[in-house]
Amino acid sequence: MDLRLKRVGAGLRRALVFAAVLIVATAGFSAVAKADNPIVQTIYTADPAPLVYDGRVYLYTGHDEDGSTWFDMREWRVWSSDDMVNWTDHGSPMSLDTFSWARQDAWAGQVVERGGEFYWYVPVVNDATGRMSIGVGVADNPIGPFHDALGHPLVENGEIDPTVFIDDDGQAYLYWGNPNLWYVKLNADMVSYSGGLNQIPLTTSGFGTRTGDSDRPTLYEEGPWVYKRGGLYYMVYAAECCSEHIAYSTAPGPTGPWTYRGTIMPTQGSSFTNHPGVIDYKGNSYFFYHNGALPGGGGFTRSVAVEQFEYNADGTFPTIGMTTAGAPQTDPLDPYVRQEAETIAWSSGIETEPSSAGGMNVGWIENGDYIKAEGVDFASGAATFDVSAASDGAGGTIELRLDGPSGALVGTCDVPNTGGWQTWQTVSCPVSGAAGEHDLYLKFTGGDGYLFNADWWRFDPSDDDGGGDGGGDTGGELYAVGAAKCLDVPDQSTANGTQMEIWDCSNEANQQWTYTDAGELTVYSGSSRKCLDAEGAGTADGTAAIIWDCHGGTNQKWNVNADGSITNADSGLCLDVEGYGTANGSMVHLWSCHGGTNQQWELR
Repeated sequence: MDLRLKRVGAGLRRALVFAAVLIVATAGFSAVAKADNPIVQTIYTADPAPLVYDGRVYLYTGHDEDGSTWFDMREWRVWSSDDMVNWTDHGSPMSLDTFSWARQDAWAGQVVERGGEFYWYVPVVNDATGRMSIGVGVADNPIGPFHDALGHPLVENGEIDPTVFIDDDGQAYLYWGNPNLWYVKLNADMVSYSGGLNQIPLTTSGFGTRTGDSDRPTLYEEGPWVYKRGGLYYMVYAAECCSEHIAYSTAPGPTGPWTYRGTIMPTQGSSFTNHPGVIDYKGNSYFFYHNGALPGGGGFTRSVAVEQFEYNADGTFPTIGMTTAGAPQTDPLDPYVRQEAETIAWSSGIETEPSSAGGMNVGWIENGDYIKAEGVDFASGAATFDVSAASDGAGGTIELRLDGPSGALVGTCDVPNTGGWQTWQTVSCPVSGAAGEHDLYLKFTGGDGYLFNADWWRFDPSDDDGGGDGGGDTGGELYAVGAAKCLDVPDQSTANGTQMEIWDCSNEANQQWTYTDAGELTVYSGSSRKCLDAEGAGTADGTAAIIWDCHGGTNQKWNVNADGSITNADSGLCLDVEGYGTANGSMVHLWSCHGGTNQQWELR
């Protein structure tokens, strides 16, 4: 029985109730809505490693255990965002247990993608030798799960903090080190290397001059981050100790010679370590780091944050300071497609956990806790609100408020006891007064104890006509009428040509569909949008529907008819479910429109 026993220390969680107030008071902001650093408030995070992939930023971090008095880290975590302020928690796809040969220390690593595979290079202590080693996890998608690619270390010399860079010619380099700085040239398989270990000379001309430490004459300390921009190679790293600041060097090639360029982020914040990550995304540049800004935070309980910046005209860095405001939002959030409850710009009190429906859910909710989703564009207005919730307690209420936890109340949803903390039920309530762009607060109220869990939410627009005209449906799960099952794409993100199947409606991301004004049915999974395509449509009944990149073919155009049938615009054949209702995995085909109920669909 799940008694809702807390897994995170009460000191951190109770302190977070006051975190927004502290941040606002410290920074002088007039509203909680603009305090978005640190990125994650539900746990302590460290050592950010951002990756831009398929239109989305994936952020890989370490996890400082609550109450740590040393670098007590047992797992790695991943978040993602497409607007730089609302971050979706994807949980822990890799931990010390992933590596059977590892003993301890899930410290700073980095993920890179190559050939559709994702490689996570991490330092851990080899149980056999007691020395720090670098292992490699691999997955076929950016959120995992990752598995041990080798069953043993890739390299072992007792040093830490791997970073990987793939040059324009395809050659990949693995760099790491503290107190030294090393690199190897990775082979194309990304899990072996050629040419042996190479030590980069730590000269004062290359890495600056440290004072007062004869054993370490240069500023280089740890945490290298290597990338190329405009023909110049950058190495950004934690400098000096302790406390650390962030400095950088540049070179004409990936192996040097390096020239010291100066400080990026001076020593500041309440953590004596720091760790950089730098990306370009949607035409902007971003600098990730960590500090100890959350209540209870410090050198062993750190939190990841981000700043937007602009390079100087000559390619050098400006000086970047830590802020509580964080990066500006790149795009508004769409409330009319399903949003994960664990997609959060700011939160108070809540935690996350794996959901029985897949992915993560928000849990451990008590009276007064809240979640903020930033920059929600309600357009001309919302009519209703749906939330997937579960409770084995008395339940509670979700107050929908705008622009603050005590802002305008636009809706109230009562969540009942559903029979279990993972027994999900969709609850709906009317909405009034939600129009235009606002920060949305889901404020949770109720009695004593834990109230309920939340898995996902979605608004319906006030002008939604329920579908059938090719423009009213804004997104959601596509159900086959009569089957009460969802149109699902197994392994959608792995390749074009993936077949569609019918599954129980377990709220997986690849069950989310949008009917566009162009008449395309597009599926959303993670960061990928692809079109429902009829391979060979018009040639014969029984043609299987497949997922393809949206390249504008006519067999990607669909008509949503008044009777609930979906017909291919090119062939006129109906989207049909072969053997619907008999089992999960029934295939989706195109058939002549003979009026069966399995040709009727509803976008919810």
